[in-house]
Amino acid sequence: MAKPPGPPPGSSGRSRGGKPAGGGRSDGRSTPGGRSGRPGGRAFASRGKARDSERSGRPGAGHGSPGAPRSGRPPVVTVAGGGPQAELWFYGQHAVGAALANPRRTCHRLLGTAEALAELGARVNRPGLVVEAVERPAIDARLGRDVAHQGLALQVAPLPPLSLQKACEPAEVAAPVLALDGITDPHNLGAILRSAAAFGARAVVVPARQSAAINGAAAKAASGALEIVPVVEVPNLSRALLLLKAMGYWALGLDGHATETIGAAPTDVPMVLVLGSEGKGLRRLVAETCDRTARLPIGDAVESLNVSVAAGVALYALVGARPSA
Repeated sequence: MAKPPGPPPGSSGRSRGGKPAGGGRSDGRSTPGGRSGRPGGRAFASRGKARDSERSGRPGAGHGSPGAPRSGRPPVVTVAGGGPQAELWFYGQHAVGAALANPRRTCHRLLGTAEALAELGARVNRPGLVVEAVERPAIDARLGRDVAHQGLALQVAPLPPLSLQKACEPAEVAAPVLALDGITDPHNLGAILRSAAAFGARAVVVPARQSAAINGAAAKAASGALEIVPVVEVPNLSRALLLLKAMGYWALGLDGHATETIGAAPTDVPMVLVLGSEGKGLRRLVAETCDRTARLPIGDAVESLNVSVAAGVALYALVGARPSA
């Protein structure tokens, strides 16, 4: 497929007022380009250091399972009647209800107040699911007192892994793929998944390392979208982009230093939108793998956008604003 003409990969510039536009505050290894404009430069401006919860890649206080390791990944335990299983707990009406409605999701144990279980209705009637009616303090003890669980906690298994080819073929112009580079906050990941579901994204691709944990906090922020949008973990994001390009996709990196705005992106080719962290942006090799970079044309009143907000705006620019959408 012929590529539309454009500046070299990773080209950069300045947004209006000299301020980069972009996304969320989260960490991942990156080669910062400072203000030189070279590939790997900051996609999203940042004032100060990232929050502790984002530097460690784990949710903030009160989120996730008690005793979770610093990586944010759930601990491995042994459940009754089975072998080793990740102790992964989802919470909240939307996240739990969507997980129960997903035939691909294995659900082990459901804790809920009488009122919350009644709202779920027939969805609790799943083979192998142990349902326990409990009071709220019992759920607080499992998840933490600060978690907004809405009277529900569901122990689940991770979804079966998906191959990149299966998740992203056939390449459709109206269904972009999102690739996330260095997004380590599960709340940002969940919010991005929610926008991806809203605008019909085909899949979200994340690196297996230096990426947000797909845990209860991500599921809660996704509000059910985790069960809708395929999430593909890949060993190497740059190689995954090369494979997507070989499948017919055109890679567009969001970079606050880019010369062009996202409005100049082509609309007649399948698109993979690549987003990096606010503080460090796209890593050098990831930026160089993109066919072109673009920025969001934000005003001078703000320095940057959270990455989940930037993802929603960019998806609207690529999909929602089209006359055929």
